Amino acid sequence: MGKASTCKDALLPLVLLLGVIDVLAGQAPYACDQSNATLAAFPFCNTSLAITDRVEDYVARLTLEEKISQLINTATGIPRLGVPKYQWWQEALHGVASSPGVQFGGSVPAATSFPMPITTAASFNTSLFYGIGQAVSTEARAMHNLGQSGLTFWSPNINIYRDPRWGRGQETPGEDPLLSSNFATYYVRGLQESQAGSDKLKVSACCKHMTAYDVDNWLGTDRYHFNAIVTEQDLEDTYNAPFKSCVEDGGVSSVMCSYNRLNGVPTCADHELLTTTVRETWKLNGYIVSDCDSLQVFFDNTNYAATAEDAAADALLAGLNLNCGTFLAKHTLSAIQQKKVTEATINQALTYLVTVQMRLGLYDGDPKSQTYGSLGASDVCTSEHQTLALEAARQGMVLLKNLGALPLSTSKIKSLAVVGPHANATRAMIGNYAGIPCKYTSPLQAFQKYAQVSYAPGCANVACSSDSLISGAVSAAAAADAVVVAVGLDLTIEAESLDRTSLLLPGKQQELVSQVMQAAKGPVVIVILSAGAIDIPFALSDSRIAGILWAGYPGQAGGAAIAEVIFGDHNPSGKLPATWYPQNFTSISMLDMNMRPNASTGYPGRTYRFYTGPTIFKFGDGLSYTSLSAKFIKAPSFLSIPSTAPMQPCTGLKKSSSCFHLDATDEKSCESLKSQVAISVRNKGAMAISHTLMLFSTPPNAGSDGVPQRQLVGFNKIQIAGDSISNPVIFDLDPCRHFVHADPDGKKLLRSGTHVLTAGNEQHSLRLLVRP
Repeated sequence: MGKASTCKDALLPLVLLLGVIDVLAGQAPYACDQSNATLAAFPFCNTSLAITDRVEDYVARLTLEEKISQLINTATGIPRLGVPKYQWWQEALHGVASSPGVQFGGSVPAATSFPMPITTAASFNTSLFYGIGQAVSTEARAMHNLGQSGLTFWSPNINIYRDPRWGRGQETPGEDPLLSSNFATYYVRGLQESQAGSDKLKVSACCKHMTAYDVDNWLGTDRYHFNAIVTEQDLEDTYNAPFKSCVEDGGVSSVMCSYNRLNGVPTCADHELLTTTVRETWKLNGYIVSDCDSLQVFFDNTNYAATAEDAAADALLAGLNLNCGTFLAKHTLSAIQQKKVTEATINQALTYLVTVQMRLGLYDGDPKSQTYGSLGASDVCTSEHQTLALEAARQGMVLLKNLGALPLSTSKIKSLAVVGPHANATRAMIGNYAGIPCKYTSPLQAFQKYAQVSYAPGCANVACSSDSLISGAVSAAAAADAVVVAVGLDLTIEAESLDRTSLLLPGKQQELVSQVMQAAKGPVVIVILSAGAIDIPFALSDSRIAGILWAGYPGQAGGAAIAEVIFGDHNPSGKLPATWYPQNFTSISMLDMNMRPNASTGYPGRTYRFYTGPTIFKFGDGLSYTSLSAKFIKAPSFLSIPSTAPMQPCTGLKKSSSCFHLDATDEKSCESLKSQVAISVRNKGAMAISHTLMLFSTPPNAGSDGVPQRQLVGFNKIQIAGDSISNPVIFDLDPCRHFVHADPDGKKLLRSGTHVLTAGNEQHSLRLLVRP
C-alpha cells in the first residue's frame, strides 16, 4: 500500500529523483521554495498553471499513507516534496485568537480584539461586519508572513441563538436568520477578501457549526450526546438559513459540521446535509471540516457506527474532507483495506483541501513575495484597527432604559462612583475565542476622563457569592453625584461547555444593585455585560434606576465605549439582536428545538418570530438620545402574482378562499415581484446619530398555521445630523426572499394577501394579489 495507485507513469522519473531532495525538508517553512530549482520544477509549484492542474499533480504524487496524513488538522509534512507540515486550526471569531495555529510573541505579541459577535451584531451595520473582517484578515496575513499563523480560520460561528441559556450565544450574531445571514456574508467577505475575477483568498473562513447546534451542557445533556430533533420547516427557514447565505452569498471556503446528531444522524456523517445540501445544492467551493474530535465523539457516544472503520467511512462518504482530531489518521487505512471506502474518496477530499491551500498561495513559495507579502508587524494593532474596535463597541451599545438622566452632564456630575464586579473589567470584556488584546480600556479607566471617580467592586467576582464587599460599594455610592453599577456575566457563567440554568443576576449581584440604589443620592445607571438575557424586573420598575445599558462583551475598547455613551459623547443606536425572556422561561426544556409554538402543549415557541410568551425586552429594542420618526416615501401598494405561477391554496382554509401560496422557487414569477421601498428618517433632536433603521414584515395570518408573527426584511445604518431629515433609504424588496416561510415539508412559500411593512412606528400595507 506504499505506492499511490493514481500515480501517472509520466511522473515516475521525477519520483525517482525525490530521494535526492529528502534533505530539503526544513530548509523553508513554506512549500515550493522558488530558490530551489528542483522544487520549483514541480508542476504543482508552477503558478502559471491552473489551480486544478496543480492540485491534480500534487495529489497524484502522494502515497496512500501520505494522503491519509493530510486528512487531519495537524497535517504532516511531505519532506520528499519539500512541503512543510500544516496546522489547519486557527481561530478569528473577533480578532486573531489564541489557537493551535497561532503563536503570539516576538514581533507580534498581541492583536486587535474586537467586540464579540453578539455585540457587533447589535450595530446592525453590514459595513462594520465587513470592515472588521478586513482588519482581522490583514493582521492574520501579517502574522502568517512572520511565521506566527496559518491562513485557515475556523470562524465565524453563525448558529441561531434561539435560547438565552446557551453558553456560546456570545459567539453568534443573534436569533434572527436575516441578521445572522448578513453577518456571515459580510464578515466572511471581509476575511477572505477575494479579488474580482480571482479565485485567490486573503485568508480562508469557515462557517460553523452546521447545524441545529445550540446545546452545550444543560442539566446533564451535553453536546456530544444531544440528538437535535428538528422539523424540515424549522431547518429550512431558521437553522440552515445563515449557512446557505454564508456559502451562496459570502462565498465561504469551508463549512464545519457540529457535534450533535440531527434527527438521529451525526451531522458529520450526514450525506444529505454535507453533500446534497452544502456541496451540490449550495455549491460550496471549499472543504468541509469536522468540529474537533467529533468523529471520535460520534463513535464513542452514539450507536451510529459499529466499528471505528465504519465511522471513518461514514464521515468520508458523507462528504467530510478534514478531521479536526486524529480519528481519520488512525482508522482510514484499515477502512480502505476493509473496502468500506476507496482511495478515490480520499483523493476527492484531498482535492478540496489542497485547492483551498492553493487559493491561499501556500504553494506559491515565499509568502513575502506574494500579494499580501508586504504585511508585517506594523500592520497589527494599528491605530486604525484599534479605532475600529472602539467604533464597533460604540455601535453595539444598547440603551434599554432612560428616565431622562442620561446622558450624564459633566457640569452636574463632578463625582462618580463606579462599582460592581465589572466596574474594572478587562479580560471579561473580550469573551471567548480571544487572543491577546493590543491593550485594554476598562470602564473604571474610561470614566476618569469625565469625573472624579471612586471605585468599589461590591463583589469579588461575577459569582458574587458573598455580600462582604457590598458595604464598600454602598459607601462610595452615597458620597457620589451619580453611580454606575457594572454587573452581569462572564465565562464562568456562560461559555463553551457551560449553559445557564437561570436568567437572573448571579449570586448577590441583585442585592448589590438594590443596596446601592437605596444609598445613592443621584442617578444610578446599570451597565450589563452578558450575551444572554438577564431578568431584571426590579431595575425596570424602580424610578431610582435612571438607566440601563447593555454592553454585551465589547472587546478591548469596551470601557471607553461605555463611558462615551453614558456621558453623551456617543449617541447610542444599538438594537438587541436577541429576545430577553423572563426567568420563568427556564421552565421550558432547552432540548426542544421547535421554533413554532404549540398551543396544545403550551409550548410558546422561540425567538421574536414565533414566541408567544411575555418578554423583558424584544428583539430590536434600543433607545437613543434623540427623537426619531420614519416615513415611507416610496412603496408599492400591491404586487401581482401571475395566475399561471405554480400555486396552492393556503393551508387550513376552504378551497373557495382567495388565499394562495406561491412556490418561492419559481424564479420567473418571483423576479416579477421585486420592487423597492424608500424610507426617510427625521431626527427631531439636537444630537447627531448613526441610526439603525430596521424594516419588518407582518404576513397575512401572522402567528398561526406556522406563519411567523413578523420577520426582519432589511436593515441599514444611516447618519443623521441633529434636527434634520435623512436622504431616502432604499430597501430592495424581494417578496420571495423576505416574505416567505417554510411549510411543514420545508418548502418555501409566499402567501398572497396583505403584508404590513413596519419601520419604527410607521406602517405600510402591501397586498400580493393573484392576477386573473
